[in-house]
Amino acid sequence: MTKTFKTLDDFLGTHFIYTYDNGWEYEWYAKNDHTVDYRIHGGMVAGRWVKDQEANIVMLTEGIYKVAWTEPTGTDVALDFLPNENKVNGTIFFPKWVQDHPEITVTFQNDHIDLMEASREKYATYPKLVVPEFAHITYTGDAGQNNEDVIAEAPYKGLPDDIRNGQYFDQNYHRINK
Repeated sequence: MTKTFKTLDDFLGTHFIYTYDNGWEYEWYAKNDHTVDYRIHGGMVAGRWVKDQEANIVMLTEGIYKVAWTEPTGTDVALDFLPNENKVNGTIFFPKWVQDHPEITVTFQNDHIDLMEASREKYATYPKLVVPEFAHITYTGDAGQNNEDVIAEAPYKGLPDDIRNGQYFDQNYHRINK
């Protein structure tokens, strides 16, 4: 995709895959002006995926966007997207319990909100593990807003490559193998 990002509307509906400098790989979708979906393919919570996460999404200046949210786990996330430069700067604030028990979060979060909230109350929150990293965008796709096919199944080995190689979505940005 060779789109130039200028407005917030250019950003909304965009699907990204990016890899942090620490090697963690994430897939992220700006579903609409207040919701994001994502899958985590690498790092301490690889295998986790989330749909319909409420988020604050703004354009800071032409082509630069900030997205921030708090998960039911108590994890706070702040991402700055510079898609015209294929860059992301992210800071993730993991509660102590996620650092100590990441396996609890490695699931489809939407089906386990009660477990995430209970774990947040049961285990230690502080000190938080702060992970500030730059990332390189390795894929950008124009999925359109509110496309339920973008993040619709658990992450699996090779999924990001299937997407990058054009083997996951058809020309209308719908999953090929449902």
